[in-house]
Amino acid sequence: MGTNKKSLEFIKSISNIISKSTGFEATLNKVEIVDGGEGKCTAKFKVAPEHLNRGGFLHGGFTATIVDMVTTYALMSKPCHPGVSVDLHVSYLMPAKEGDEIEVVANTLRSGKKLAFIECVLLRKKDGGIVAKGGQTKFVDLSN
Repeated sequence: MGTNKKSLEFIKSISNIISKSTGFEATLNKVEIVDGGEGKCTAKFKVAPEHLNRGGFLHGGFTATIVDMVTTYALMSKPCHPGVSVDLHVSYLMPAKEGDEIEVVANTLRSGKKLAFIECVLLRKKDGGIVAKGGQTKFVDLSN
């Protein structure tokens, strides 16, 4: 995706949402949105101590939150209403540990009148290993 004016506006907008959040979205305060637009969003973060489970690896709940939020941002870039989740799924493929840099790539597969389908992958930067993949289906017709 190269970074153009529209992409820079998207990055600024989503980064502003995260930085000003006092709710659950504040858990993403160490996640940096690096690109987006036209149904896509790319983010990155370094696995920090607060992202770890008791075994010392990236927590599955944090991973699911990343999939949920970054796919929503991808959908919002279409532009489209962020909708509400109907289905959220994550497959955990390999561990990530503290200090690992993770790239998150989300893509809107289809956005219709009622439903949107978005996919996501979390990649370990050092070797391109797929840490997790997932996606969600969102109900986007909130006009009633």
